[in-house]
Amino acid sequence: MTDQLNTCEMPDKNPPTEEIRQILENSKVIAMVGASDKPDRDSFVVMRYLLQSGYRVIPVNPGKEEILGEKCYPSLAAIPKDIEIDIVDIFRRPEFLAAVVDEALERGAKTIWMQLGLAHNAAAEKARKQGCKVVMSKCLKIEHQRL
Repeated sequence: MTDQLNTCEMPDKNPPTEEIRQILENSKVIAMVGASDKPDRDSFVVMRYLLQSGYRVIPVNPGKEEILGEKCYPSLAAIPKDIEIDIVDIFRRPEFLAAVVDEALERGAKTIWMQLGLAHNAAAEKARKQGCKVVMSKCLKIEHQRL
């Protein structure tokens, strides 16, 4: 029996601390893929924190219409094109990471952020080659509080 920790890769690299600080300071809009309306889920806690910290957070979950008062979209592609996405924050199982990264690249995200415990090195390298910053296996909330 394998669990998520056994099936997910270790990140090959991450930006240095100062670059992560700049990402957080220069970003305004975060699309959260895998957002949940359940208060006991990490994505809910992180989304609430980011909203309270002044970010605009757009939840992405095909099964929800609204989370924490924010309109929810079924996919990144469904978010109106006039909304510029700075960070795509991913809360999905490892087997979905490559597809979400592809969708984020199509959508023009500046940074792809895979939450704590999540990494996909091949997808990350593809994103970097297209000029996108990639942070893997780090929590946006923890990094924001730390920096």
